[in-house]
Parts: sequence; C-alpha cells; structure tokens
Amino acid sequence: MSPSPSSAGPLRIGIVCYPTVGGSGVVATEIAIRAARAGHDVHLLSYGRPARLQEAVPGLRYHEVQVSAYPLFRYPPYDLALATRMAEVHEEAGIDVWHVHYAIPHAVSAWLARAMGTPDLRFLTTLHGTDITVVGADRAYARPTRFALEESTAVTAVSRYLADETVIAFGSRKPIEVVPNFVDTAMFKPGVEGRYWSRGDRERRIVHASNFRPVKRVGDTVRAFALIAAELPARLYLLGDGPDREHALAIAADLGVADRVDAPGVKNQRELAELLADADLFLSTSETESFGLSMLEAMSCGVPCVSTRVGGVPEVFAGTGRLVPLGDQPAMARAALELLDDGELHRAASTAARERAVSEYRAELIFERYLELYRRVAQSDRDGCR
Repeated sequence: MSPSPSSAGPLRIGIVCYPTVGGSGVVATEIAIRAARAGHDVHLLSYGRPARLQEAVPGLRYHEVQVSAYPLFRYPPYDLALATRMAEVHEEAGIDVWHVHYAIPHAVSAWLARAMGTPDLRFLTTLHGTDITVVGADRAYARPTRFALEESTAVTAVSRYLADETVIAFGSRKPIEVVPNFVDTAMFKPGVEGRYWSRGDRERRIVHASNFRPVKRVGDTVRAFALIAAELPARLYLLGDGPDREHALAIAADLGVADRVDAPGVKNQRELAELLADADLFLSTSETESFGLSMLEAMSCGVPCVSTRVGGVPEVFAGTGRLVPLGDQPAMARAALELLDDGELHRAASTAARERAVSEYRAELIFERYLELYRRVAQSDRDGCR
C-alpha cells in the first residue's frame, strides 16, 4: 500500500484514455502534460500513443497496453490487459489516484485491477458523452456502466447535460460533479490577419474540425456551406480525419463546391490553432455533443460558432454562438450569413466568444479543479466515498 499523499506535495497520478483525436483523449493527454510540468509523477496508459503526446515530457511516462491476439479470442480482451497493466503500474509506481476517461471499459478495468489485489486503488471516472449516450445505452453495456459508476471513488461529467443524462439513464446514486473541458487560451488565440471585414480578399473562411464520425454529420456541414457559398465568397476548411471525411468531399463535388472546400492535414495542436486563428466561422452539425471541445477551441480564437442545438452545446455557448435545429441546413446557412454579412455583428460575437473561453474554460482554471479533486480522491476512504 502506497503512503498517503501530502495535501500540498507532488502526486503520483495514473491516467487512462483512448489515444484518438476525440475530446476525451485530448483532455486526458493535456491533463497529463500539465500535471507532469507541475512536478507530479504521471503515468499515461493507452493501447496507442495519444495523438496529442507528440514529444517527451519530463515526469510523464507512457505505458502502451499490449493485447495478445490468441486464435481462441474472436475479439482481443483489451479490458483484461488494461486491468493487468493498471495493477502492475499501481504497484510499481505507488499511484495515489487514477483518472480514467470513459466508463467503458476503463472504469470497469480500474475496478478489476483493484479487485485483483490492489485494494487501495482509488479512481476518478470522467464521463465524456458517447460512453453514456451511445455505449451505455446499449443493453449489453448498461449494467457494467452502472456498476462502474457506483464503484468509482468519484465521478465527473464534462457538462450538466451529461450529468443529468447519466442520472436519467442509469439512476446512478453516485454524486456527479461537473468539471468542463478546457482550452489553452495562450495557444488558441485570435490571429494577426484579422476577420473578413478587415482582410483585403473578403473571402469568408469557414471551418469544421472533428473526428469525422457519422455522429458528426459532416455531410450536413458541407450542404450548409454550399448554401452560404451561393450568397457570398466563402471557403470551407475541413480539419481532422475519420471515416466520413471522403464522403464529405464527395458531397462537395456533387454540390459543385469542391473547388471551395479544402481538407488540410492537421498534424498537431499547434497547426490546428494556427488554422483556427484567422477563421471567420465554425460550423457544427453533430446529432449529439456532450460538450464540443473543437467549438471551444474556435471560441478561444475569437471565432463565432453556429451549431445544432444538441446536448451540452448551449451550456458552452451561453448566448455567444448561434443554435439551429438538427438537420436544418437552411437554418444553419441563414444563421451563418447573419454573421458573415454584418461586420459589426460578427465583431461583437467574436469578442464575446473569446471572453467566455478565457473567463470560464481556460486550462489553468480547470486543471486546478482537477488537481483539487485528485487530492480529495487520493486522501479519501474508498468505502466512505461509495
């Protein structure tokens, strides 16, 4: 059993996440990097190197979870391999607190690691969205999701919407604290070229950034853009990659706007920040969005956002962006054109977006909340927290 951590000294933190470019992997990796730079001993576990972990960080050790593919297994049991690796790292490094992102399978694996002989293992589970609204809603995963939540030492959700949905879906008795996603406001900041109303070319730069999964409905983004481009000079930048990227480009060709749609590869966070910095508008057509990290990054750059009215997006906007019904591309185009055809209105929306990102979601503010939570979990009596 590891010694109790000091209320002010460095912590030994274990973090588990998916390595992909979605919001959960981004947030988990950024927490890990910030914690290591703050002097904490951080261990990051995943089945692949996280997309935002581009270089070595002193104090941060990455552990790849190896999964053996035996012929007997139709699907490699990643949850078991993860639980084993968590137990090993817990014993070797004397982890004070684990932070697992996504209930399935990470929280279940944390419980299993504890049950395998590490009774002092305490873990915080952060819910990001699809682990509750999609995966957890599947009958095959509903009971283990509920179990994982109840066995967690503490639980957080990235929005009030998601916290409420979790209680409705699972009747969870575990208190759920809302700790929102965050943005590096020093990196994601307005650019030097200015907006359309101050540039010489007057071409409106519209962006969409996501993992291009079907739930993002990127085809709707392209259709809304085609309506916008019929009214004024505009160019759409599709940032990111995923299964629907080529489909979105095919729709652009069908609608005759392929020459005004660019899909530049984005290798890292800094490149994304540079592309967002001088954009004029961000479009999101998701059918579900528990938070909307890409939109927050755009807001931090002073880019007004137009989104479908879904999930936790209204919480994030708080009146700074425009909301339209799901699947209504004409409504999205109209909302966009209001901002893209009125420089004063756009200027006010841009200023409001940046101010909200800095005042409510800057990384330093949210990281301190997580650090306080880590200390609370690390010092807690596990049975008393359940």
